[in-house]
Amino acid sequence: MATTDAVEPTTSADAIAGEEAQVLAPEAPGMSERLNGGKPFRKYLLWYGLAGAAITATWGALAGVAMPNHVQLIEMANFFTGADAGLDLAALTDLKAQVDAGTVTATAEHARQLDLLAQFEAARAQSLALVSSVGVLVTMFVQPIAGYLSDRTRTRWGRRAPWIAAGAVIGSIALAAMRFSPTIGALILAWAVAQATINLAQGPLNTTVADRVTAGKVGTASAVTGLGMMVGGVAGGVGAGVAFAALGLNVYFPFAIAVAAFALIFVLVARDRSSLDLEVEPVRLGRFFASFVLPLKDADYRWVWIAKVIMAFGYATSTAFSIYMLQSYVQPALSQQEATLMAPMLALVGLPGTIVAMIVAGRWSDRIQRRKPFVFWSSVAMAASFLLPLLWPAVPAMFLQAIIAGLAFGTFLVVDQALFIAVIPDHKEAGRDLGVAAMGGNLGQALGPMIGAQIVVITAGYRMVWVAAIVLVALAALAILPVKRAR
Repeated sequence: MATTDAVEPTTSADAIAGEEAQVLAPEAPGMSERLNGGKPFRKYLLWYGLAGAAITATWGALAGVAMPNHVQLIEMANFFTGADAGLDLAALTDLKAQVDAGTVTATAEHARQLDLLAQFEAARAQSLALVSSVGVLVTMFVQPIAGYLSDRTRTRWGRRAPWIAAGAVIGSIALAAMRFSPTIGALILAWAVAQATINLAQGPLNTTVADRVTAGKVGTASAVTGLGMMVGGVAGGVGAGVAFAALGLNVYFPFAIAVAAFALIFVLVARDRSSLDLEVEPVRLGRFFASFVLPLKDADYRWVWIAKVIMAFGYATSTAFSIYMLQSYVQPALSQQEATLMAPMLALVGLPGTIVAMIVAGRWSDRIQRRKPFVFWSSVAMAASFLLPLLWPAVPAMFLQAIIAGLAFGTFLVVDQALFIAVIPDHKEAGRDLGVAAMGGNLGQALGPMIGAQIVVITAGYRMVWVAAIVLVALAALAILPVKRAR
């Protein structure tokens, strides 16, 4: 992207002449040039999309494959010891289904083993929820804090680049350290550090859309964001699922390398303008923390934020235990190895529809300048998809649900970001406001596994998890209706 020296404030209509006609001058000294198309815009989107995809690939690989298996290995060592160490979980799960159906009468030894299985199931779900949720809760404030501070960062590399580079490098080190976590406590600590530092990079990275992209191209850029998230998450999950049999817990390492590499490439290749001339107010601690409440005082922003929290809550409730559901909910039950390979396939089958949905929804919403209908109906479709595994607890139903959910979630992701940008109360504080938006998604993702695990413990199964997900996502659709400032 072409760079310019410091300039006087200009209107958004002032454009640099010649072949750089698609690069608009900054709104104020120290701010970014704005991209409205052409080669600079495409270059930015390419490296922005790849950096985002590397991060979401890591989330998909770790949250969907590596951590559930890591937790399961730790808990199996705690529960299945001595003569029980060789028990086949899939066979034991099938025995439980037969006993529950009344087709088999349990012996005393069977009853003991089934009781051990129940304890293991509860501990496994609770431990995974604890690892996932503590990591998110620790980091949920990181993106708005990083956004607030990056809004005020003055360096020759721009406002966001130092945060992107430092967060990615430190986070990659924490990811590598996860491989050596021998207990649930150690895994929680390493995952919390990894999420906190990588979010220091991801928040400012996402804010570059508001910095550098003109209003007419935000939907397209948001589509790239959503595409990177979905493709990265699916590719990471599938890659980790395939590689786990060969690499085991060493699967953490390639993703740690990818996060650092692509973030640094983005900073070096898609360079921003210097922010040394940026005029900023001094950071005051009280005002600093109070400022996070300011965007939520805006009614439209607040409703969009609530919808995001509830949507993430419901979606996370249904997806947090995919590998475990394949081992303990569907009939016939799958083995751990089969479930590890199958779980990423659930995301893969939904990917084509997700890609189409993001591309079509992003451009369509730009063309008609409407966002709310896309967010509302995608939430409705997501809730409806959860009926399939609820009524039909089998692998085919899980696949059908994944296809419908892929279409719905792809639409939601791309248009929800554009909707947030449309209702931001103060674009000078875009980093903070989009960070608060990300915090809402993180809050929902943290609550989902926690509530889901308690449902598993209370009901001794996964069926009611789907009921909770239906109710929550339906509420997300209703929450978007009061928004007035965006159509």
